[in-house]
Amino acid sequence: MIQNRQPLVLAAILLLMTVAAYSNSFHNAFQFDDSHAIVNNIFIRNISNIPLFFKDSTTISALPANQTYRPIMSASLAIDYWLGNGLSDTFYFHLSMFIMFIFQGILMVFFYRRVFDVADSRYANIFIALIAAGWYLLHPANAETINYMVARSDSFSAMFIVLAFVLFSNSTKCRKWHLYLIPLVLGLLTKPVSFVFPVLLLFYIILFEEQTSLPGLFCKQGLLQLRTAFKKAAPSFIVTILILIFIKMMEPSTWTPGGASQFHYVITQPYVILKYFISFFLPVALSADTDLTPFKSIADSRFYMGLLFFFALLAAAVKTSIQDRLRPISFGILWFIITLLPTSLIPLAEVMNDHRVFLPYIGLMLSVCWAAYLFLEYCRSRKLFRYCNAITAVLIALLLSAGAYGTYQRNEVWKTEETLWRDVTEKSPRNGRGLMNYGLALMKRGDYSGAEKYFLKALEITPGYGTLHVNLGVLYEATVKNKQAESYFKRAISLQPRSPEGYYYYGRFLNKQKRYAEAAANLESTLRLASAHMNARSLLVSVYLELGDVQKAADAASHMVRIAGTADKRAVMLLESIKSGKSKEEILAEIKFNVDTPDYYLQLSLGYFRSGDFEKSITAAQRALQLRPGYDLAYNNICAAYSELKQWDKAIEAGEEALKFNPGNQLARNNLLWAKQQKKLGEKK
Repeated sequence: MIQNRQPLVLAAILLLMTVAAYSNSFHNAFQFDDSHAIVNNIFIRNISNIPLFFKDSTTISALPANQTYRPIMSASLAIDYWLGNGLSDTFYFHLSMFIMFIFQGILMVFFYRRVFDVADSRYANIFIALIAAGWYLLHPANAETINYMVARSDSFSAMFIVLAFVLFSNSTKCRKWHLYLIPLVLGLLTKPVSFVFPVLLLFYIILFEEQTSLPGLFCKQGLLQLRTAFKKAAPSFIVTILILIFIKMMEPSTWTPGGASQFHYVITQPYVILKYFISFFLPVALSADTDLTPFKSIADSRFYMGLLFFFALLAAAVKTSIQDRLRPISFGILWFIITLLPTSLIPLAEVMNDHRVFLPYIGLMLSVCWAAYLFLEYCRSRKLFRYCNAITAVLIALLLSAGAYGTYQRNEVWKTEETLWRDVTEKSPRNGRGLMNYGLALMKRGDYSGAEKYFLKALEITPGYGTLHVNLGVLYEATVKNKQAESYFKRAISLQPRSPEGYYYYGRFLNKQKRYAEAAANLESTLRLASAHMNARSLLVSVYLELGDVQKAADAASHMVRIAGTADKRAVMLLESIKSGKSKEEILAEIKFNVDTPDYYLQLSLGYFRSGDFEKSITAAQRALQLRPGYDLAYNNICAAYSELKQWDKAIEAGEEALKFNPGNQLARNNLLWAKQQKKLGEKK
């Protein structure tokens, strides 16, 4: 028990600084892969689906290529969705991640202090542990993981790993009864990268319990100690292997890591590790999506820079393992290297990401802070500096304040899609996906010329990027350049035939062009690839209705209800409407608008008009006028319908009313002119 209040005061200050640093992040937008794992993932919208996450790995994402087995992550998202009552506000998603982040920081204090005490037990260790954990919480590089909702797979799994270490190293009961394996299992079910824990544990036992250096493992005594260490760590290896086998069995065949050539990816990683190391000390070039690409060959000088650094890092780990007091440095370096190996050997879509350092920086922070403390002790013993304590306190305060400021600024970058991707285009100008996503953000706010500019820049860099072609199709569809739009949709499908998005957006385009049979075929292709794509299924209901196939429409709506349950009110409404025997026009209007609203009746009027039932078209438009007097669009529908019935006087009266309330309604002006011309022709006859 700590008698002195100073550590508690320091802990409170660090907590307040962390809360202040993240105070501007709790309403930041969904970003990046959040779209398919949260926004478009129908399964997280029903908290009763939590058991399903453990049975079916396709529930993690709306995109088949991203479907892997991470049930703990999906369950936490469903809870946040339930707490926030939907996706209108991201507060609960951010709050849960921040609470777990703070809990991880508390655990890190216990973990760090334990390691420091084994190396050199002294009172100052609690302060070093607090400062190390506080610096980690305030490090700007970690802001990406805490702002990025899907990256909770990284943050939660890291927390479980630290918890497992705390239970193993601080509680004899937890070790005896193997309770430390519980957070290990939870970590593996959050993200399989937790399989590094047994290896980390093995080195922890070797260095701190068996008191053996890395070179010492190669002598006879060292081999005996290595065997003892393996025996102690064996339960974690066994559990990890069994869980990984289970995860592999649960993983769908559709999942892909996203990378291309493993050789080119791997030879880039030593340089990436060097960049991660530099970012730890100088986090000034952080980017949510870098433009670093795999090296083409080992002739690239950066490969040798990275390789030289990697071996220097290994040498430092070996050298510092020899002395007891230096072993925290050795262990921290080994932690940094080991936890980076999974993302260094498996070719992923990007060669580097800021959120990948979340777990490795736990070890690097351990090394750096302990090395800094030993250097400070050396300076004190040699009396190299006057006012050493005061200078140290000022430097620590400046370091933590700079970290808090940097984190606050990174949160601002993550606030909206536009702010995030603008930052990416500035820091990673050769990143085709970053340029595309910034263009997408511009398109969403109606800046079509700006969007086209960035899309075409991206096309120069990544001409074979299927998603970019989809977005170009959407852009040209919105600007009524239908021939170009269709060309890009078709190209997207040819580039990524296993991606549902190309088929969906092309189907949506075809539906607007009233090419219903082709639209149905593309939407059906979407659902074959992603059965839970609710936007495609909902649109397919209306397409089937347009084709006059009520049974298929009912089946599609029924499937929506089976997937989403009563959480998807639109699906329930569609099914009830179809079963009630409502007309096609009524159901199509309900799909787009709430019932008994002016817009609903206007849509209903248009539906009846297209089907040739002009009397009902007039009646629906008149109901729209009752709800919204002076609704020029409703008067225009009445004018057009009466014209079809050749009741010219009523058509003219309605047309004039439309222009009375909106003189700029060109469609009403044209319909009125037509009615007047036809009336004159009739009078002449």
